[in-house]
Amino acid sequence: MKRIRLDRWASQLQPPRNPRLHLHQQRCPFSNETRPSPRREFQQRNYQVQHQWQCQRRHAASRRKASSAVAAQVEDVADEAPIQPQSEPQEQQQRPLNAPSHRRALKSAKLSALHARLSLPSKLPLQTLARCLIDPSVDSRHGYNNEPLALLGQELLGYYTSEWLLCRYPRLPVPVLFAAQYAYVGSQTLGAMRSEWGVETVAAPGPEVDPGLLQLKRVLPGNAMVEGEMMRVKDMPQARRLGSGRRNEQWNYRRGMSSRIVYDDQFGDLQTGLSTEDRPPFPGAPISTTDGNTYPLEGVDQEPNSQPGSFLPREHSERDVESTVEAASASFVRALAGALYLHAGSAVTKTFHKDHVLSRHLPLHTLFNFTHPTRDLSRLCAREGFEPPVARLISETGRLSRTPVFVVGVFSGEDKLGEGAGSSLNEGRVRAAAAALRSWYLYSPPESEIVLPSEVEGGGADKKAWKPQMVDIGEIVT
Repeated sequence: MKRIRLDRWASQLQPPRNPRLHLHQQRCPFSNETRPSPRREFQQRNYQVQHQWQCQRRHAASRRKASSAVAAQVEDVADEAPIQPQSEPQEQQQRPLNAPSHRRALKSAKLSALHARLSLPSKLPLQTLARCLIDPSVDSRHGYNNEPLALLGQELLGYYTSEWLLCRYPRLPVPVLFAAQYAYVGSQTLGAMRSEWGVETVAAPGPEVDPGLLQLKRVLPGNAMVEGEMMRVKDMPQARRLGSGRRNEQWNYRRGMSSRIVYDDQFGDLQTGLSTEDRPPFPGAPISTTDGNTYPLEGVDQEPNSQPGSFLPREHSERDVESTVEAASASFVRALAGALYLHAGSAVTKTFHKDHVLSRHLPLHTLFNFTHPTRDLSRLCAREGFEPPVARLISETGRLSRTPVFVVGVFSGEDKLGEGAGSSLNEGRVRAAAAALRSWYLYSPPESEIVLPSEVEGGGADKKAWKPQMVDIGEIVT
C-alpha cells in the first residue's frame, strides 16, 4: 500500500501561501497602497491554475492506487473546495467606478483650495476629503461613498448642538428645542453652508470630473416626462414605501410630544424609512445665517411632494438612486464632520462645530408660538409661587385716532414681567404676556457656570472640571 503525503493532503485546506493575496482582497479602496503589476497578477492566476491541475492529478492517482478506505477519505477531502478568504461579490468588484479615483485627489486644485479654505488639519488626507464629496446616489457601495461618514457626522453634530442648547437655555420647551436643532444642523442650513464654502456641484457624475466637485445623481423634476410613457414623473402611480412599522406612523395616531421624543428623529420628525432629507419641523421654519437676517433658502433644490401625507417615493433599486442638491450638500457636511472625528479626534471636531455651526446667528425668540399666553403666564406664576400677573397700562398715544398705540405691562406684585405694545388694550396685554413667557424660557445661566458634558471628556489640556448643570422642571403644558 502506498502511503499518502500529509503535506500535499493538508495543502488544500490552507490559505494561499502568499499573504499579499489575502491583503489585496481586503484592501481599502481609498488606501495609498499601490496595486500589483499586471505581470504579478498573471503569475498569481498561473499558479492557481497549476495548483488546481496538480490537485486533480493527485486525486485521480489516489483513487487508482490507494485502498478503498483511504481512497474514500482522500475523495471526501478532495471534493471539498479550498477555503478562500471572504471578499465582496464578483459583480461589485468588477463594477467600474462612477466617480473620480482617489488617486486623482492629490492632483486636484479644488480639493487643496477647499482644504486650506476650511483650515482643516493635515491629519485629514485629500483622499478622505474627496470621498466626503461622493453621494450614495453615485455609487451605492459603502466603501466608495460618504454614507458611513455622514452617519457618524450626523450624530456628532446633533450631540454637540443639543448639549450646547440645553446647557445654555435649560428652560427651552421641547418643540423650540427641535426647531433650534433643525435651524443649526438641518439640511437647509448645511446646504447653505456648502454653498458658502464655495463647493460646486456636477451636472452629471463620472470618473472624468474633478474630485473637488460634489458628486451626485440629480433627481428628476416633477414636470419631466417618464421615459417610454406619456405621463409626468409626479403623475405616475407609485406605491408608498413601508416605514419603520411603529404605531406613531398610523394615520389615526395622535402624535404628542412624548412620542416625538421617543420614536422620532433628532428634529422630532417621523422616521418613515424614506430618504435622509430632513424636513422643517413646521412650515416656514427659520434657519441660522451668518448675518442677523432670517430668510428662506434660495438656490437649493427642494424635494418634490414635500407636504405631509403626500410623500410618494419611487421604487428603490441599487442602480436607480437619485438625490437633491440639498440632501447631497447635507450629507457632505456631515461626512466631513465624521471624517474629522476619525482622523483628528474630538477636539478638532468640536472646534469645527463651533466655527461653522455655532457661529451662525439664530434668533431664538422667533421660534416661540403661544396660543394662550395669558393663561400660560397665570399657570406659570401659580407653579413658581409668584403673585398672580396683573396687566397695567404704561402709556398710550392716539386713543381717538385711526392708529392708536397702547403700551401695556404685566406685573407680578412690584416686579414687571413683560411689556408689549398694540393697537388695542387687549392686544397689548397679550403681547406683554408673550414677552414675559419668552423672557422666562430664554433664561441662561452665567457663562462661568456652564460646563458642557463633552468638555469633561478626554485628557487634554482644555479639559474642565464638571459642574452640575441646571435642569428645569419643564414648560407649561396647556
